[in-house]
Amino acid sequence: MNYKTPGVYVEEIAKFPPSVAQVETAIPAFIGYTEKGPKNEPTRISSMLEYEAIFGKAKEETFEITDTADSNGVFTTTATVIPSQFKMYYAMQMYFANGGGACYIVSVNTFQDEDDEDNLVEPLELEAGLKLLEKEDEPTLIVFPDAEALASQAYKLYEKALDHAEMMKDRFVIMDVVGEVAEFKGATGPSVGPSGKRLKYGAAYYPKLETVLSYNYDAVVKTGLNTTLDLSLLKTSDSAKYNRIKKAIESKRVVLAPSSAMAGIYARVDSTSGVWKSPANVGLNYVVAPTVKVSHEEQMSLNVNPDTGKSINAIRSFTGKGTLVWGARTLDGNSNEWRYISVRRFFNMVEESVKKATERFVFEPNTANTWIRVQTMIENFLNQQWQDGALAGSKPEEAYYVSVGLNKTMSAQDILEGNMVIEIGMAAVRPAEFIVLRFSHKLQEA
Repeated sequence: MNYKTPGVYVEEIAKFPPSVAQVETAIPAFIGYTEKGPKNEPTRISSMLEYEAIFGKAKEETFEITDTADSNGVFTTTATVIPSQFKMYYAMQMYFANGGGACYIVSVNTFQDEDDEDNLVEPLELEAGLKLLEKEDEPTLIVFPDAEALASQAYKLYEKALDHAEMMKDRFVIMDVVGEVAEFKGATGPSVGPSGKRLKYGAAYYPKLETVLSYNYDAVVKTGLNTTLDLSLLKTSDSAKYNRIKKAIESKRVVLAPSSAMAGIYARVDSTSGVWKSPANVGLNYVVAPTVKVSHEEQMSLNVNPDTGKSINAIRSFTGKGTLVWGARTLDGNSNEWRYISVRRFFNMVEESVKKATERFVFEPNTANTWIRVQTMIENFLNQQWQDGALAGSKPEEAYYVSVGLNKTMSAQDILEGNMVIEIGMAAVRPAEFIVLRFSHKLQEA
């Protein structure tokens, strides 16, 4: 400072270098239909109670009831559920039950009356909800709980979601296999696309899950063709029949695609271990069993597909262990760089964290003093990641490097044009996907 008036002046000298703050890694955005709430307005919530207060509950499902007595007067009551297309409420239950925390809800529309012929999941509405996320910085995962209702059109929606993730470079798409597995791995499922890169921004899970959740139902249920039964009246007039029907209805368990539960698993693993840990070999809560029992041999063609390269992560039941996530691959299974979900999401986290931290140096002098500050800031951040176990190597120089400077990453022309180029290399840890135990006979020694 240029002092002109006599007096005492205080100057604070910064001794600590700037630091990189790690961004959140598991903030999913659920795009779909709700009972109520703000339409096309991404809303942040952090609990199931908050969801119910803002967006309501599940759509009341339709049941067909059969209540017959045999010759001995013993009644047999069965309920057949005709589930609606709207799964958001059940998806949120699975998400929070499996470790989910803060998330975004993008309600593209509300449920219509049952008699409304337009009471359908519309791909254009879901695409519009996806478009809204371009203005949101925090979400890192994308989930479509209602995509199953679109049948083969779901894959066109997933194509757009992968495009979105590739453009934003800070989010990841969790997909469900809709319909037959062969269709997903063939031409119908998400393809590489014009960029040839976007498959690394998504992962797919199979099969659907039978959950412990019960379907939401109304007081009036169907008992056959064009006939209904009011349970509220039946409760007082014939309590025995009411209890039989109620028990039959509540015995029907919600069958749900796995993406919402996996979003919770991602959040749980990130908080307990780190984003660099694969979200696999983890038990699923609120799950009775997968709807399809995938064998060891059947998973071979899912995990590694030589024709398309697209990997599908299986969810399997194991005796004594329960239902486990048994796959850790992105769709880009043929890529040695981006084969694993944990590697892709770890790079997403580092790229976004460093990007935000280096914004403070925009318009700073493009000189050696600034370069050293930037390099030190990033190296300190990566050193912490290495200490936490996210990077391989017995010493820091084996785990990462940061390079910036004239004749290193920049030419004199770059500096004249105002470009500061920083090169970062990381040896991200990879999962031990295949553990090979080699045994042999040891010869007897005299």
